[in-house]
Amino acid sequence: MATTADVHRKSRPGAPADFFAAEAAGLRWLAEAGAPVVEVVDVGSDHIDLRRLDRAAPAGPSAREFGAALARMHDAGADAFGAPPAGFTGTTFIGSREQPSVPTPTWGRFYAEQRVLPFVSVAVDAGNLRADDADLVREVCARIADGVFDDDEPPARLHGDLWNGNVMWTPDGVVMIDPAAHGGHRETDLAMLELFGCPRLDDIVAGYEGQSALRSGWRERTPLHQLHPLAVHAAGHGPGYGRALAAAAADVRDLATRS
Repeated sequence: MATTADVHRKSRPGAPADFFAAEAAGLRWLAEAGAPVVEVVDVGSDHIDLRRLDRAAPAGPSAREFGAALARMHDAGADAFGAPPAGFTGTTFIGSREQPSVPTPTWGRFYAEQRVLPFVSVAVDAGNLRADDADLVREVCARIADGVFDDDEPPARLHGDLWNGNVMWTPDGVVMIDPAAHGGHRETDLAMLELFGCPRLDDIVAGYEGQSALRSGWRERTPLHQLHPLAVHAAGHGPGYGRALAAAAADVRDLATRS
């Protein structure tokens, strides 16, 4: 049995129904794929207890091992694009915000309709995204939903919120925390690692590609997969993210024109 010293409790009185249950379900689903995620000790309506982690400095060998583990996690797959963690039927979240996770036949339709567009009007209402920039994002999302970037990749098992703050460097290697797990495109997790400056990213990518090859042009598609986290941040973290979202959308529009 874990002692109090072994456990980190996250609590939120009055948390939305499923808030902590969704986190626990995501962690367990990723763990089933052998992913290095924090262990769930207990979960309740207003808390989740996690195995406490010790910190260590980022290191190349740990980064490469993490990259390979991330590839294996993605390869474990999901039932569909947009699928929530297996067996979980409640509400899903990213951070403190709800976001839909509804199985969808194609990646582009799922990504545009469930990962980017739900946050655009929120960002406009918050004063963080100009109306003309919102129109650009919606224009680009229409192209994405129509399938301009769809490929033959099967749904990958994603962490879904893989910014560097959710990558914990420990003496035993990298451990991931706080997922928004779902079925999506493998390039999305990598794009979020790049967006927020994960340490040792080149080593992570090297470890990843040593396990599973990435499709040609994946680096050019990074702005496409950053639309989601930028839209989420534009909804609640200031106009700087709104400008970054518009810039990424412009890059994606140019990429779509060349596709």
